[in-house]
Amino acid sequence: MSVFPKISLRLEVENYLKKSFVNEEVVSALGKQEAERKFESLLNHLSHPPSFTTVRVNTHLASVQHVKSLLLDELQKQQYDGLSVPVLQHPKLQDVLLIPVIGPRKNIMKQKCEAIVGAQCGNAVLRGAHVYVPGIVSASKFMKAGDVISVYSDIKGICKKGAKEFDGTKVFLGNGISEFSRKEIFSGLPQLKGRGIRMTEPVYLSPSFDNVLPNYVFLQNLPSAVVTHVLDPQPGEKILDMCAAPGGKTTHIAALIDDQGEVIALDKIPNKVEKIKQNASLLGLNSIRAFCFDGTKALKLDTTDTEGEPPFLPESFDRILLDAPCSGMGQRPNMACTWTLKEVTSYQPLQRKLFAVEPQIGGAGMMGAGLSSEQLKQLQRFDPSAVPLQDTDIDSLRDARVEDMIWLANKDCIGFFIAKFIKCKSTRDS
Repeated sequence: MSVFPKISLRLEVENYLKKSFVNEEVVSALGKQEAERKFESLLNHLSHPPSFTTVRVNTHLASVQHVKSLLLDELQKQQYDGLSVPVLQHPKLQDVLLIPVIGPRKNIMKQKCEAIVGAQCGNAVLRGAHVYVPGIVSASKFMKAGDVISVYSDIKGICKKGAKEFDGTKVFLGNGISEFSRKEIFSGLPQLKGRGIRMTEPVYLSPSFDNVLPNYVFLQNLPSAVVTHVLDPQPGEKILDMCAAPGGKTTHIAALIDDQGEVIALDKIPNKVEKIKQNASLLGLNSIRAFCFDGTKALKLDTTDTEGEPPFLPESFDRILLDAPCSGMGQRPNMACTWTLKEVTSYQPLQRKLFAVEPQIGGAGMMGAGLSSEQLKQLQRFDPSAVPLQDTDIDSLRDARVEDMIWLANKDCIGFFIAKFIKCKSTRDS
């Protein structure tokens, strides 16, 4: 059931997307009314969080069963106290654990004291995060430390920093307890960078992973975890991750090869490269080497040896993972996107060719892209609108079959697609 407005887009972008999704081939197969319904359903799904929180276990340091046990203990320490929420191991992705998201919860009493947070902060809150001071945009003039306050998201980004009230478009995220007074939050003290509001009654109840088992788990969307299994890295191989930050897939590669091999990670932004190195160190992975380098220039055309640093000679790697730049519009929850049509369409040249992949978890490709029915079956597309939005409570979890919950986790995730290229012939033989 939809509780938030559908994602807010520029009219030119929404019209362009609608034309793409409600194309002649789709209309011919489904009918115009059903095609339009599916498109509206997609826009509604994007503003809501997925049905499950997905974490990847760092199998290099711990077994999945051990981490699963630790997570169950952690849930009892958090807001799940007294609620029997399962932690499921994905049957096809053995290093992935799934935790059902409870909500939306509709009986939360709104408070007179309010805080407004930015859109990105609001998205994080809906997936289990607390509110940190930099994310707070506005607070009621009488707010003090210890107050129970209602938290709202300014999804259009128009609230002025430090405002005492806000009458614009805002979405209720739940209640929490303020760690600071309004004066302390907006005094400009540089040391105030920690948690500003501890969420106690969120609309969606998801586990917080703030400093929770940091060496053992990596918070990662299900399709992102699928990618590295599709790559299927093997111990002893040399593997390149071309656009690697913040290192989720890089560290996954290293874990799957049990840190036995060489994983080269590239990103052209220095602080993002440092983040890759930090994640590798935190997870105890020594096979990763990260370089600040533009992946589009990673191929070395002359034969001069660069001694293991980019650029690289042709056929230097056993496998290559390319998480190509994209609009990110499939991220959930996402209540508003201010991108222009030019920005949205700028990624298409990178996303045209898709090939067969394993494991096959996502659905077939979207009709209307000029592909045959057999080619569509070779794609792996994660479409959030594939299932209706639904409420989850403890009673429904108690009665649910594990198989049904896994099916829902596979369907109700972020929007995503994967392509796998297999080298059939060496370029040196040409």
